Amino acid sequence: MTAGDETDADRASPDASAAGDLVVVCGLPGVGKSTVAERVAERVDGERLRTDVVRKELFEEPSYTDAETAAVYAALLDRARERVASGASVVLDATFADAQFRADAREVGESDAGSFTLVEVICEESVVKRRIERRDGISDADFEVHLQFKREFDEIDADHVVIDNAGAEAETLAQVDDAFGGIGPTTGRE
Repeated sequence: MTAGDETDADRASPDASAAGDLVVVCGLPGVGKSTVAERVAERVDGERLRTDVVRKELFEEPSYTDAETAAVYAALLDRARERVASGASVVLDATFADAQFRADAREVGESDAGSFTLVEVICEESVVKRRIERRDGISDADFEVHLQFKREFDEIDADHVVIDNAGAEAETLAQVDDAFGGIGPTTGRE
């Protein structure tokens, strides 16, 4: 075969450079994952997918069982795989408390995406409590849920970016900008 020959297998295999990027934004409920994920999505020109939304699409009255949670993460990762394979970048906004869910996301990132980045959002507990009491939105998590997840959250043992969201929102967004190059639609640079 010469350099100019192309096989059916070559034409059928996806071009890794054409795949979108996959970013997982994880952390305990109430730490500010959605704020961070929104900014990351701006930076990577990506679509944000949330387990809170997927769960309510799949289950009219969620019960938060282990089986239901596994189904939600499976659906989330299926959607991510489909989108990154088509060239779109995706930001997953979810607790990812279970190390296996993070490993599954990493596998999707390594096999189907152009790149994979894991981001952990952290925040002081007193700040989390105050923010949870004030928030409204699609999430069902209250402070007791935060504490439960804190006890059950599997340690992250892989390289990842840490964003501390205990300060002002501008400080958090600056950390995201630093981690993702500060390039994107809101900076006016390309």
